[in-house]
Amino acid sequence: MTFRTLEGTALAAELRAEAAAEAAAFRETFGRGPGLRVILVGEDPGSAVYVRSKERAAVEAGFEAETLRLPASCSEAELLDRVAETNRDPAVDGLLVQMPLPSAIDSRRVLDAVDPRKDVDGFHPENVGLLQQGRPFLVPCTPAGIMELLGRNAFPLEGRRAVIVGRSEIVGKPMAALLLAAHATVTIAHSRTRDLPAVCREAELLVVAIGRPRLVTAEFVRPGAVVIDVGINRLADGLAGDVDFESVRTVAAAATPVPRGVGPLTVAMLLKNTVRAANARARNLTPGLRPPPLPGERGKND
Repeated sequence: MTFRTLEGTALAAELRAEAAAEAAAFRETFGRGPGLRVILVGEDPGSAVYVRSKERAAVEAGFEAETLRLPASCSEAELLDRVAETNRDPAVDGLLVQMPLPSAIDSRRVLDAVDPRKDVDGFHPENVGLLQQGRPFLVPCTPAGIMELLGRNAFPLEGRRAVIVGRSEIVGKPMAALLLAAHATVTIAHSRTRDLPAVCREAELLVVAIGRPRLVTAEFVRPGAVVIDVGINRLADGLAGDVDFESVRTVAAAATPVPRGVGPLTVAMLLKNTVRAANARARNLTPGLRPPPLPGERGKND
């Protein structure tokens, strides 16, 4: 069996080029580029890096992009005021509040305050509900990027057994909804799952997002499975995923590396979400009314 490394860099460039073309069409029609605002609270180094990469990608794609930087001493009320101002700003189509927030701020309350039509992270309860109903509008960027990776590499999902390791609102749960919509048979496992390696070995598609460096080894992987590593862990010897890539490649058919795997797709899908939000707002479309089909979806609910 020939092993295949699923790098996300080339696909991310393709998706960003598509977003740039869509942004150019939007500008031609409405006289401005799609507007994206990122709110960054405090000076967390990792967050600062992510925000710079998002803003740079947006500007390169022809968006009207800006970052609003607030001090770590910013109160919850002040942050909510800035969110409300952005919700009202007609030039802003997408709003992203960078996580994590300082411990004194209720992150859920802040995310719930974002206008769901501008929620390009896909975290607002309204967007979560639409996704669960099979009417996605703005979908969390990392799971959406994984679906693009699988779809454009022609990995069949219908009827396949998928195991997701991790149950977060950001990756695990929305990933399950997307795979179900593509007619996969889905299991969500997590840190308290009994005999986790045995559960993972059932998977033809294994998606790992549990936040434990190199947890998943060859013992966890069914021969010939496709393994998607969402983890990014900073260790003394550099970045590591939640999957031990060198071990897993001895049994898997394909796997994503860390870095250069899923990470670049997340930023690309943020751009795609922003264009989608801009077009919906400009045309006064009802979110979730007529969503495009998901990769592999045929319109069945059985």
